[in-house]
Amino acid sequence: MPTILGQNQYGKAENRVVRIVRDGDTHHIKDLNVSVALSGDMEEVHYSGSNANVLPTDTTKNTVYAFAKEHGIESAEQFGIHLARHFVTSQDPIHRARIRIEEYAWERIATSDAGETKHSFVRKGQETRVSQITYDGEKWEIISGLKDLTVLNSTDSEFWGYVKDKYTTLREAYDRILATDVSARWRYNWTDDAEPMPNWEKSYEQARRHMLHAFAQTYSLSLQQTLYQMGTRIIDSCGEIDEIRFSLPNNHHFLVDLEPFELKNETADGAVYFAADRPYGLIEATVLRDGVEPRIPVDLTNL
Repeated sequence: MPTILGQNQYGKAENRVVRIVRDGDTHHIKDLNVSVALSGDMEEVHYSGSNANVLPTDTTKNTVYAFAKEHGIESAEQFGIHLARHFVTSQDPIHRARIRIEEYAWERIATSDAGETKHSFVRKGQETRVSQITYDGEKWEIISGLKDLTVLNSTDSEFWGYVKDKYTTLREAYDRILATDVSARWRYNWTDDAEPMPNWEKSYEQARRHMLHAFAQTYSLSLQQTLYQMGTRIIDSCGEIDEIRFSLPNNHHFLVDLEPFELKNETADGAVYFAADRPYGLIEATVLRDGVEPRIPVDLTNL
């Protein structure tokens, strides 16, 4: 045979699941987008078309919805763990399951006459929470994080002292806007059922808070410096996290030239900027706990 089969996987992608829990008149919502990928003894279905080892993708879809009812959705990570364990342990041909989950946050609508409503929600527009749960029958790998978290510092940022050649036109800046859309993934050091499991909800909130505090409190001479401080703050404060990878576009804000209108546009006076969406600088890096080997794929944050 002139060819052989390489890495392969299959499953059902982007199963949209909304779970409502009713606590009397007060309702709680979990809104997920779940993608399942399974791999194992799948050579024959590729070579001969035999489906003897194939669990239909429609079955994986049905399992996602059934598990949302049977197990509930305590957290994206816990829900993914339930699914991955089920697929690997219930089907002999399946040796590895990878569950990717996006979680969309909702908050209650507050009205002036009734206060906070019990069953009315507005979709949060700040970021999307993401999780990737992988299980091979023995070890777990949990990678969580977020994407599309837009942040901006209107000052306390500079950029100067960089390399200049004949193509350089950018002026040095000693007071600039620093803005980015954070895409981050962090890897937990929990890998074994025998170990205490992290509190996934609490850990996410803590990591997000430390990330934002580091962004706000770092006097930045480069976006790379800010990135490193964000990762360091999370690893120093969250013992359950060993590795974090960032992909940070530099959302440039350029001072508008107002001299043709005989207007000064100085940052000290409150300037006017042009917000450019592309092209943009893209800063990516991994921050690790000392002694830990990197395992988050370098392209996971910037798909």
